Amino acid sequence: MAQEHITEEDVLELLKKSKKPLHFEQIVKELELDKEGKKKLKKVLKTLKRSNKLTVERGRYKLAEEEIVVGTVIPYPAGFGFLQIGEGKKDIYIPPFEMVKVFGGDVVKARVVEFKGKKEVRILQVIKRGKREIICKIVKGKTCYAIPLYDNPHQKIQLSQESCKDLKKDTVVVVGIKEYPRAKAPARGYIKEVIGHPKERVLTIELLIRKYDLPLSYPEEVIKEAQKFRLHIKKELKNRKDLRDQICFTIDPERARDFDDAVAIQMTPEGHYRLWVHIADVSYFVKEGSHIDEEAFKRGFTFYLPDRALHMLPEKLSSDLCSLKPNEDRLTFTCEMVFDQKGNLLNYDIYESVIRSKARLTYDEALRLIVGDPALEEKYPHLVEPLRLMENLYRILSKKRWEKGSIDFDLPESEVIVDEFGQPVAVVPYERHIAHRIIEHFMISANETVAMHLEHLGYPCLYRVHEKPDPEKVENLIEILAGLGYKVKRVSLEPKFFQKIIEDFEGRPEENLVRFLTLRSMKRAYYSPHNVGHFGLASEHYAHFTSPIRRYTDIIVHRILKKAIKGEDVPYEQMVSYLEMAGQYLSERERLADNVEREAIELLKARLMKGHIGEAFAGIITGVVPFGFFVEIQDYLVEGLVSINTLVDDQYIYDEPAHRLVGVRTGKVFRLGDVVKVKVVGVDEERGRIELELVKEEG
Repeated sequence: MAQEHITEEDVLELLKKSKKPLHFEQIVKELELDKEGKKKLKKVLKTLKRSNKLTVERGRYKLAEEEIVVGTVIPYPAGFGFLQIGEGKKDIYIPPFEMVKVFGGDVVKARVVEFKGKKEVRILQVIKRGKREIICKIVKGKTCYAIPLYDNPHQKIQLSQESCKDLKKDTVVVVGIKEYPRAKAPARGYIKEVIGHPKERVLTIELLIRKYDLPLSYPEEVIKEAQKFRLHIKKELKNRKDLRDQICFTIDPERARDFDDAVAIQMTPEGHYRLWVHIADVSYFVKEGSHIDEEAFKRGFTFYLPDRALHMLPEKLSSDLCSLKPNEDRLTFTCEMVFDQKGNLLNYDIYESVIRSKARLTYDEALRLIVGDPALEEKYPHLVEPLRLMENLYRILSKKRWEKGSIDFDLPESEVIVDEFGQPVAVVPYERHIAHRIIEHFMISANETVAMHLEHLGYPCLYRVHEKPDPEKVENLIEILAGLGYKVKRVSLEPKFFQKIIEDFEGRPEENLVRFLTLRSMKRAYYSPHNVGHFGLASEHYAHFTSPIRRYTDIIVHRILKKAIKGEDVPYEQMVSYLEMAGQYLSERERLADNVEREAIELLKARLMKGHIGEAFAGIITGVVPFGFFVEIQDYLVEGLVSINTLVDDQYIYDEPAHRLVGVRTGKVFRLGDVVKVKVVGVDEERGRIELELVKEEG
């Protein structure tokens, strides 16, 4: 066969007929090629390999097996994206020329190909569009178009000139999609709503709420249902324990608007600690299948943002009937526990109750009463002894948990203060002290006791579970710590291993960084009816019981507890099936709530830092990547990027195993944990990104 007669189809047809892979000489023989034909064959095989139509294994050629996947498009600002194809499976790269066909959230069918040794996809079909409307900013020129703020910001959505004529450049709008993008044609849309111009008012939180489609109001039937609720204390006292004379009280943040837990304590004649944890009985009002129940499940959690809270429950419940206000009778669920002087749980009881809180303390007030504040002691003389007993019990419980290996990450937190217009005016550290820890440990005890109680009775439970870390992530952590000069012996993955790492860095400049890196090596806790324990707390049984005003998971646990108290039969398999569904959905909602709250803070911090462009700050390197390194500015707990392009004194290369950048000529090193001085040079408010440059050292 002559050179000019060999085609890709000839080779593909031959490999299709062959029952086994063929090496080069076998293909030459089968096609009866001459010298010129062999040269042509090499080019044809190279083309077929490049187009992913065949593969080579041990020098033998065979037809490529076509891999078809279905997944959700996740866009990135640079123009590329990833196809998310399911839990436990690695996302697949989507190149820019494929991304022009889709928006973020679209569900697509795609073919997996290999290009330059890496997998990527070719989109075959859009199965379901993720969005019908998108938040955009207006761009004006010869034509008017909108650019998405969050999804595929490299794309343009064409608009009519008429719709844009009264709008300024960069005005933020909601665009409805009339035609979705294609390979050679951009999307077409219309302006559905004008939100505003960022220079005229602060849009940060409002846009974030719209970005994640968070609910700002309740359906009318939910409001009507909530307005009908009444407290029937006399009627309920027939079936509940009356604890209204008990000295119990709440301890919460200063700006808290709802109070779902109260505590009380006393010493027994035997010298043991009797602790009461009272939790608002939300399930008394929120009945299964009601409108308010359906809305609460849909929301899943209260979303706490710097300028507002998007509550899971209507205000009539969250701030009134379910809130344990001082000097008002409230329906509660009580976990009463007796601990000995070593922190062992001797016995417990769980029951429905009625309480009357004697005071509403802030964390700082509780601390001042513990350490001694004459003015407060005069105001709350009846709370001094209980609080000091609580401190004693906390120290006992804390020591016992530490001995078991419970890990206290205690990462620094900050709070963004905003004015009445939503403008960030300050970032203040959120200090956690002994009063916070008292409540945390008491709530953990109640949660453990409830989970243990249900398991021992044979009832299903929606556990809060935390699995052991992935060994690969732990190895990566050990490598990073080695780069910080810390040698770690590879031991079994038990909580005490991680506890010791954190303890060894206490008081060192890298302490907070190591806490963060250690936390990052962990798996995320989630909700499940299958109890695998809680690794981080070193706890065998754990559930969420103590925050039913802001977490739907706790309402579920309350309902199961009530059935257990009454001895009601539960269809076990049916209940477990429901808990699996609820656990998966509510774990996803929790991740969303965490992400939204974190993003809100980052965006507002970026806006605040815009007023500090040109100023220098001390910081610590928290991440090293091929294109630079991230620095956390210590004054504001805000992170920014020092681009490698700004390091002009040398050519720097990325040493991945050691997580550092190294200068080729000077040998200068930038590594995790290094303290540096940086200057703010730019801020991208829309994405909450801060550009930094190193400040040159004088002399």
